[in-house]
Amino acid sequence: MNAYSCKNAAELEELYAAELQHFESCKAQGLQLNMARGKPAKLQLDMVSDILTVLQNGDDCIVDGLDSRNYGELAGLPCCRKYWADVLGCKPEQIFVGGAASLNMMFDVISRAYTHGLLHSVRPWCREEKIKFLCPSPGYDRHFSISEFFGAELIAIPMLADGPDMDMVEQLVKDPQVKGIWCVPKYSNPTGIIFSDEVCRRFANLKPAAPDFIIMWDNAYCLHEFEGEYVPFPDILSLCEEAGNPDMVFEFASTSKITFAGGGVSVMAASIGNIGYFTGVFGVQMISYDKVNQLRHVRYLKDKAHTIEIMKRHASVMAPKFALVADTLEREIDPLGFAQWKRPKGGYFISLNTMPGTAKRALALCKEAGVTMTTAGATYPYGIDPNDSNIRIAPSLPPLEELEKAMEVFCTCLKLAALEKLLHK
Repeated sequence: MNAYSCKNAAELEELYAAELQHFESCKAQGLQLNMARGKPAKLQLDMVSDILTVLQNGDDCIVDGLDSRNYGELAGLPCCRKYWADVLGCKPEQIFVGGAASLNMMFDVISRAYTHGLLHSVRPWCREEKIKFLCPSPGYDRHFSISEFFGAELIAIPMLADGPDMDMVEQLVKDPQVKGIWCVPKYSNPTGIIFSDEVCRRFANLKPAAPDFIIMWDNAYCLHEFEGEYVPFPDILSLCEEAGNPDMVFEFASTSKITFAGGGVSVMAASIGNIGYFTGVFGVQMISYDKVNQLRHVRYLKDKAHTIEIMKRHASVMAPKFALVADTLEREIDPLGFAQWKRPKGGYFISLNTMPGTAKRALALCKEAGVTMTTAGATYPYGIDPNDSNIRIAPSLPPLEELEKAMEVFCTCLKLAALEKLLHK
């Protein structure tokens, strides 16, 4: 129940005056706090900086008879392909190791589909009359931007408690113009939802009309628990193969929030057929990615089990920040009843739905008070939230003392925006 809706105009004006006074005192602090992106904190980067010294000399750069400093091994060092196969639960021959950012590889897949087509394309996507892409929302704005960049029509798919609305997905893929869907299956950005096993099975068993329909499975947070034990996830490649759709999925991950953001190693996992096709395609544009960095990461991360132990160290930094955000929202916003959110156990974000028609105003007030957050609407296709209510909170970067100040500002601005809406200010 919305506690404000029970108040008369005079009571609302009194509450508004009090929050406005608090807001002015926040502005007077001259804050410059950034919660716009899910960046690792300096403390997290410092705790893994010993990765820089795992290779001491030239001999350290040689593995399995291969010199990582030299040309070759376009799909990645065998030891790095084996590492990622261990992490994702697939086979090394289904792995292509990339550079620092998995987003680059996602862009490359869509770009090649557009210019040359995919393994099962009748023609390149640029020669289609129209292409459409399904976008579970709220979702990751950079995914949506890639599809929009290539002229696709973006279709928002509601996110339910266990993943995207699969009834809607199964109906829409009957349209041959629908070429794909974006997914973040574990600790989804920004909702923190983990796709259920049933949702994953329904994805694998899709019957799309387009022969080159693809699932862009961005498993960015596959190892990123900050509360509780590691949560296993199904191997989507095996599920698709069992369903007779081995070439339908491209899975992505990276070490961007395990070691260095922008200095890590990314991966694309796909069917052996797709790996062969894209090895040929990528071979036109490059000789190989940075294999020295690949070896550095394998020597440092070792295997899945050891990486999970490293992620527990990250969790010791992340957990208090998410707890602070959650506790503040429970204290300041929950009793008022005009916003909904869930406490995640992993990932990098909290998704909050505030009173419809107030998200943009709340974030404008935040900016005025010196707190920068993700733009309202960014979590929807074309940057348009039809309800103007979703806000993505990214607590990872600021130190706890700054985060506490930022949340004080944020809650004040949520209240002000809600009261203004009710008072028609």
